[in-house]
Amino acid sequence: QVQLVESGGGLVQPGGSLRLSCAASGFTFSSYWMYWVRQAPGKGLEWVSAINTGGGSTYYADSVKGRFTISRDNAKNTLYLQMNSLKSEDTAVYYCSIAGYWGQGTQVTVSS
Repeated sequence: QVQLVESGGGLVQPGGSLRLSCAASGFTFSSYWMYWVRQAPGKGLEWVSAINTGGGSTYYADSVKGRFTISRDNAKNTLYLQMNSLKSEDTAVYYCSIAGYWGQGTQVTVSS
């Protein structure tokens, strides 16, 4: 059974950094593209970033480009999202996902 468990969220001041992790199990992690999506309060899901199977190709929404870095460690079945220069508008629940599946999410709150 596919399981995706996000962690690393929390409260951070504007300009700060957080590193999110997603522990994956129940499937061959290294065979799938992985994604981060988020949902801000009162808004729909927004795609944030994508990474190919080997980790060599990454893609970002314009809103986070240059500030966020997606990466993966296939040996550890783990996906990461390094978030730097955080803004208040980054406040959201962040989910890692593969096609058709997502985890429980981790709350990121950017506030002074």
